[in-house]
Amino acid sequence: MQSVKYLAGYPKPIQQQAEALLQSGQLDSYIRQKYPQTHQVQSDKALYNYICELKNQFMRHSAQLASVKYDSKLNVLQQALGMHTFQSRVQGNKLKAHNSISIAALFKQAPAEFLRMIVVHELAHFKEKQHNKAFYQLCQHMEPAYHQLELDTRLWLLCREQPDHN
Repeated sequence: MQSVKYLAGYPKPIQQQAEALLQSGQLDSYIRQKYPQTHQVQSDKALYNYICELKNQFMRHSAQLASVKYDSKLNVLQQALGMHTFQSRVQGNKLKAHNSISIAALFKQAPAEFLRMIVVHELAHFKEKQHNKAFYQLCQHMEPAYHQLELDTRLWLLCREQPDHN
């Protein structure tokens, strides 16, 4: 079941269902019907504003966001849909934090819900560095449909790899 590699951590019945949809050619239409709208966040500046808006809504008191970008070098096959980096530096008698977020450039073409899921995931790393229970609770606080969107994003990635995908 190599064709469902993005779903490796999911139960076998979900993998089998995705495989069946993929083999029958119905997966792409399922995703397009469920998520017909792409987003308008196309530049790094627009992405920065979008992320800051979400951060201010849910994580107002967390560390400042230093930089944001769409990154064409992120390797989706290694599960890097987005990346959060954090550095602390001592400057004089103060501790300065530097938080940055990179989102895989292919998400410029994604449905709006998938971009939001990736952003929520990376913002959650501001407070929780590990993928633990508290991390996923924070993700669900910011996006109640987080787990479904994560699965559907992985299905969308499968569709994109198909030779006949537009």
